[in-house]
Amino acid sequence: MADVGDTASREEGWGVLDGLPGHPMMWVLIGSELAAFGLMLAALSVARAVQPAVFAAGAAQLDARLAGFNTLALVTSGWFAARGSIAARAGRRRGARLWLAGAIALGALFLALKGVEYAAETAAGNGLETSTFFTLYYLLTGFHALHVLLGMVILAVTAWRAEAAAVETGTAFWHMVDLVWLVVYPLIYLLR
Repeated sequence: MADVGDTASREEGWGVLDGLPGHPMMWVLIGSELAAFGLMLAALSVARAVQPAVFAAGAAQLDARLAGFNTLALVTSGWFAARGSIAARAGRRRGARLWLAGAIALGALFLALKGVEYAAETAAGNGLETSTFFTLYYLLTGFHALHVLLGMVILAVTAWRAEAAAVETGTAFWHMVDLVWLVVYPLIYLLR
């Protein structure tokens, strides 16, 4: 049976997607997810322009340091996943599994800290309907958290056999999750 992303499966003629690591269909998924996040970020930007005071007040209530720590955890997990991909390509399956387990653990830390943040916000009375800022905050960060969870599942599945092409495919998705957070973090937590 052909390995995901190997030469045999690439003969299907994916064109511009042929040079990317991992399976081309993952890149189709990544493109569609980036489009969805892009639309949400555009809505956030328009709403911020219409209600700047509401957004400044909402952002001021968030814990930017906790979100910064979460950013560090997620970026480090991306590095772990990249190391796992390198190990898988070198045929070191055990090493790949260990690196991917580290990436998954840091993804779990990200989700746990996001849960702490949500609990603090709801305890302060900031719910989904508090303001336009908090509606978009919960929708955007919640949608991202779902992608972190999905990425953890994908990494766990690819770690099971630790085949290079599969690990590259899972790592590509994980890097998309990192990239989106690197845009979300400053727009939600830092921009006033």
